[in-house]
Amino acid sequence: MTRLRVCIVAPSLDIVGGQAVVAQRLMQHLAGDADLAISFLPHNPRLPGVLRALQRVKYLRTITTSVAYVVSLLRELPRHDVIHVFSASYWSFLLAPTPAVLLGRLFGKRVILNYRSGEADDHLTRWRWLAPAVMRRASLIVVPSNYLVDVFARHGLVATSIFNFVDVSSIPYRERGPLRPRFLGNRNFAPHYNVSCVLRAFRLIQDEHPEARLVVAGDGEERERLHALARELDLRHVDFVGQVTPTAMAELYDAADVYLNAPNVDNMPNSIIESFAAGLPVVTTSAGGIPYIVTHEQTGLLVSPEDHRSLAEGALRLLADPALGQRLARAARQELLAKYTWRAVHPEWRSAYAGRSGG
Repeated sequence: MTRLRVCIVAPSLDIVGGQAVVAQRLMQHLAGDADLAISFLPHNPRLPGVLRALQRVKYLRTITTSVAYVVSLLRELPRHDVIHVFSASYWSFLLAPTPAVLLGRLFGKRVILNYRSGEADDHLTRWRWLAPAVMRRASLIVVPSNYLVDVFARHGLVATSIFNFVDVSSIPYRERGPLRPRFLGNRNFAPHYNVSCVLRAFRLIQDEHPEARLVVAGDGEERERLHALARELDLRHVDFVGQVTPTAMAELYDAADVYLNAPNVDNMPNSIIESFAAGLPVVTTSAGGIPYIVTHEQTGLLVSPEDHRSLAEGALRLLADPALGQRLARAARQELLAKYTWRAVHPEWRSAYAGRSGG
């Protein structure tokens, strides 16, 4: 049997972020397809010996890693039939997806650009001199939400949506009765994820429920500022647990009773559909593509970005109305099973690789 050789080009798990997790999850599930040969090429290859030390030096890190990455592309891409390139935005787009797309097409391969950034509109506007031209070189643009399909269309680009998926067997589902004031937030500590809004909302929640607890999972550039803000707000029972493994994250979902999310910019956060899987009611801002996956008053509660008071009010409303929380969680679970499982997206990836979803 001749197998279709697919090279997935994405960040490794050395880089904290959703792309790496999604890429690893996709490869694990595709490994069961006997007619596919899946290999992985990291955006961020580890170098041996003294070169590894250079990767720890600012500026030199970018140069040495980029050279090693392009060399690995030149070596590996000719051996494959399909090149599946994960992509973020801005400089990351230039450094990682751009060489893979251009070299893949130079070698005559089918190239799938899997663009995943909620900052697409700004990226395509600011980088209109480069980004759209590179994207048009791809055989197919795949995005994880219909929100990004609409964004790309406004910039004259055709994209196909294949949703993120959750392995429901790895996240325990629990029906919650009367909700306890046990809250969870788990976004990376970057400005656009606005974890500070969650902390400010929790201050108001704790004014009403002094026993309330908040677990904050994640890490990033705003770590010190967020810890300082928690002290400034005089918050009690806040546990910053850092970056956690998927197994530990499933345990955190199970331990919580309400999920809080407050980004200013977003696309299709895995954390929301994972909360759906866990039976965890969601209160979130309506940033970016979130309204495409959360229907207000049906599968979650939506509030405006940068509005910590409304975020707190949504959380307090769930605590006061257990039936509402149960109704939202049950509907969200059904939405998950219909759209965001491997069974739902597997045929779509098969079609994309085979060339039945685009150019």
